[in-house]
Amino acid sequence: MKKKIKDFIRFLTPQFILNKTRAHKKKQRNQELEAQKQHKDVLTKPSIIDQLKAIGIEKGDTLLVHSSLSKIGYVEGGPTAIIEALIDSVGENGHILMPTSPNNKLQLDYIKELKEFDVMNSKSTLGTITECFRTYPDVKRSLHPTEPVSCWGKDKEFFIGNHFGQLTPYNENSPFYKVASMGGKILMIGVTLDNAGTNLHCLEDAVDFKFPVYHNTIFEVKMIDESGIERKMKTKVHNPIWSKKRKCDELIPMFEEQGVLQKVKIGEASTLLIDAKKMLSVMIQEYESKGITMYTPKGS
Repeated sequence: MKKKIKDFIRFLTPQFILNKTRAHKKKQRNQELEAQKQHKDVLTKPSIIDQLKAIGIEKGDTLLVHSSLSKIGYVEGGPTAIIEALIDSVGENGHILMPTSPNNKLQLDYIKELKEFDVMNSKSTLGTITECFRTYPDVKRSLHPTEPVSCWGKDKEFFIGNHFGQLTPYNENSPFYKVASMGGKILMIGVTLDNAGTNLHCLEDAVDFKFPVYHNTIFEVKMIDESGIERKMKTKVHNPIWSKKRKCDELIPMFEEQGVLQKVKIGEASTLLIDAKKMLSVMIQEYESKGITMYTPKGS
């Protein structure tokens, strides 16, 4: 109920006031992190590795990571320390993936304004850790304009190589779907399904989905690949009318009950650890039997 009231208030509040409130909260959080630094109340790479091991991250894991650096607490070494802790935790046979989209608005607004997507130079807007990861050694980014994913690991080409040319970014050829099909895990550090539930969209491409979640226009986008060569591809984007109807976090109790999701902690950050394969399986099952989706979390 509290969340519904907060969402309603947010809906009625002018954007400039929301922006001002966010800026104030960010300043306040930065002050808290500086105080932690001064008091040497810090997280280190070894302590993060210990925490990842404690929650069940193992050698050989494929891990899709969403994150908020500020929620974790003060980290000695910043985002690089977190990336290295993740890589060390999964080891040479594991994989780390992070969404690195340059889009921080509704997809339709973004794609209408987009002049080109440059896979090597278009910055990620999904947080400091993702932007650092995008340019980290041996990391490769998928060539997709709305939902590019960066990947580290020996089979990175398998996960991201076929993303180019896909009409929708979440289908069976996408990194999101492949993480599920390969039995990977999703780690959501300091974020929730409401602001980082990208894998929920895999359902929409896996079944004959009943809601018109994609806009009816197909857009052709100019792309610059890693060799600097100009390419073009067509893509769909989400229908903003339906984007505003999402209630992703209302699915969390169902996922907990069915053993899809665990609530854990990394540093100070409330964190979700998700079995990606089981998540997709449960979503398909619950959709087909009860009509449950992120738009209708109670069923239809």
